[in-house]
Amino acid sequence: MTSSGHRITIGPADGPVRVERDGEPVAESSRALALHETGCPVRLYLPPEDVRTDLLEPSPTRTYCPFKGTASYWSLPGRPDAVWAYLDPKPEVAAIKGHFCFYGPDGT
Repeated sequence: MTSSGHRITIGPADGPVRVERDGEPVAESSRALALHETGCPVRLYLPPEDVRTDLLEPSPTRTYCPFKGTASYWSLPGRPDAVWAYLDPKPEVAAIKGHFCFYGPDGT
């Protein structure tokens, strides 16, 4: 997808992805998608089947991206709004629908 110099591409991640919190696995996937977006760090989106959703607490936080749509957020213990997903993304990024993305330890 390209718009006014802004570009988003989505493809398979380079390898397996593991997300831990306090040394415990929160998610593990060999099916993660890498989203490359102009001006942003690469984001890895994991299918919900590969995420310990029992550890996620829904948050009232919502953000809007004109290129992807509205993101819903979840918190991990001691880490508010650490995870987000596009439950109804724009058609151009439909591949990430319902997939979870995690902020890194530095908040990026």
